[in-house]
Amino acid sequence: MRILDLFDKETIDKKFHIGWGLSFLIDNSILFDTGEKGDWLIANMRKLRINLDTLEAVVISHDHWDHTGGLWDILKLKKGMKVYGCTNFSKEFKDKVAKLQGELILADRFVEIAKDIFITGEIPGAYNDKYMPEQAVVLKTRKGLIIITGCAHPGILKIIEKVKTKFLKEPVNLVLGGFHLLDADKRAIELIGINLQKKGVIKVGPTHCSGEAAAEILKKQYGKNFIPIKTGQRIKI
Repeated sequence: MRILDLFDKETIDKKFHIGWGLSFLIDNSILFDTGEKGDWLIANMRKLRINLDTLEAVVISHDHWDHTGGLWDILKLKKGMKVYGCTNFSKEFKDKVAKLQGELILADRFVEIAKDIFITGEIPGAYNDKYMPEQAVVLKTRKGLIIITGCAHPGILKIIEKVKTKFLKEPVNLVLGGFHLLDADKRAIELIGINLQKKGVIKVGPTHCSGEAAAEILKKQYGKNFIPIKTGQRIKI
């Protein structure tokens, strides 16, 4: 199974567009989130020689502009694309997908969307004191589970707990994506890192809204098992 970072806040090469939000390509067929801007995402895909025809579905973690921004251009280029969202995404989001002829699939529980590729379905979270539904992607590999998060508004530990209810005996090899720790204090981040280790998370790759403090602390805690995540990077599994 292969994961390619298509859009992020840092890059391995200046030829790629970077910005807010993120986007990962899984096995050349599943797009997880779409970054803040469609033409930037598509330009990066072309520079990475990704054929849009190989895309089978888009998973949107949550209904925020920096995760849905590229979706609309993708749908214009590929009519009828499957879009996996959460049940309580906004009416505006749902109507726009329909207008662009996407096939919207709403999930409130685990769904296997391709072989060994799962979505968690809606996990309750909050943003600015308002309800924020969010889902994550889970990959089942021979080395264990890989959990990919958009922003982790429900809390990164809560997302892992949700995944473990489905996969009781599978080790968590890697958790990557947004950890939503940008405004967290250092002690809180340290405790989250300790609890990630207690939950058996072998490797971490925080990016996007995780923040520099979280990157520094988790790198110190995880050492060689800390995975830097940047646009254009192929994540080894």
